[in-house]
Amino acid sequence: MLAIVRADPDRVADVVALASDADWLVSMRALDLLEKLVHDEPAQIQPYRRVFIGPLADSDKWEVRLQIVRALPCLKWTPRERIRVLAILRRDLLHPKLFVRAWALDSLAQFAAEDSSLLPVVRRHLALFMRSGRAALMARARKIR
Repeated sequence: MLAIVRADPDRVADVVALASDADWLVSMRALDLLEKLVHDEPAQIQPYRRVFIGPLADSDKWEVRLQIVRALPCLKWTPRERIRVLAILRRDLLHPKLFVRAWALDSLAQFAAEDSSLLPVVRRHLALFMRSGRAALMARARKIR
């Protein structure tokens, strides 16, 4: 599907529509594809960016939340949208799944590179990750530093 969308960028709208599918697996796969595209072609996804901050951002599925936190720093946000983006990332710093927490901090650190007001939160969580004794969190903290 990634090759199809890359060959025909107009298909991005179809993938965005699938992100809201009632079957969470379909939704997750669509978000996975959108997240891959946003890293390579953020301009293609920019018009559809709200899919990442809408109801899916509050999913009870960690796999969905992971795709969302990884995509957020790749897009440009209005000041109002940015409030929601940062709230999602801060919330997911406390997610039960390590991968979601690790990538939420990674994404928040990317925002902090341009907004020093976020540095205290990032530093606090880096220290928590390093003291956690959890290999995944410690590795992500080292990479972020």
